[in-house]
Amino acid sequence: MKSVCVFCGSNPGQDPVYRTAAAQVGRRLAERSLRLVYGGGSVGLMGVVADAALAAGGQAVGVLPLSMSETEVAHRGLTELRIVPGMHERKALMNELSDAFLTLPGGFGTLDELFEAVTWKQLGIHAKPIGLLNVEGYFDPLIAFVDRAAGAGFVSARNRALIRVDSDPDRLIAALAG
Repeated sequence: MKSVCVFCGSNPGQDPVYRTAAAQVGRRLAERSLRLVYGGGSVGLMGVVADAALAAGGQAVGVLPLSMSETEVAHRGLTELRIVPGMHERKALMNELSDAFLTLPGGFGTLDELFEAVTWKQLGIHAKPIGLLNVEGYFDPLIAFVDRAAGAGFVSARNRALIRVDSDPDRLIAALAG
């Protein structure tokens, strides 16, 4: 494994624990010589994870839609910033550049990215590991929903197992690295 795509919020969240976790993920990726691939923003948890990876001597590749690159959102200090026409191209390129996916707390965009990665794996479009960092129980309701969907017969046990969940960034990154 050479690159990990991190999905996370463009907002930092209200609790500093989310920023702490994002910084730890960025540092740990750099320490393991794993290139960070992410949404290319300089704000929120996206900016925190990228800044931490870069500060620890790692590489950070951002993938940003053209419309967002024309605002102050783009992180101008990255190893590489790729500008793409739109959101669909963004997710496709992030998938192409990555060997695994790790999701941190975030909002609708983060959930969209997570579930697209899971769906693509379910459909055999990729075979990359997918991790969910459950910081301070942030994803507990989502995990309960996924378990309910499995219990109700909408998600098979095999597909439920596609998402690795852990509250410890080190263990989760180690599990994704296999």
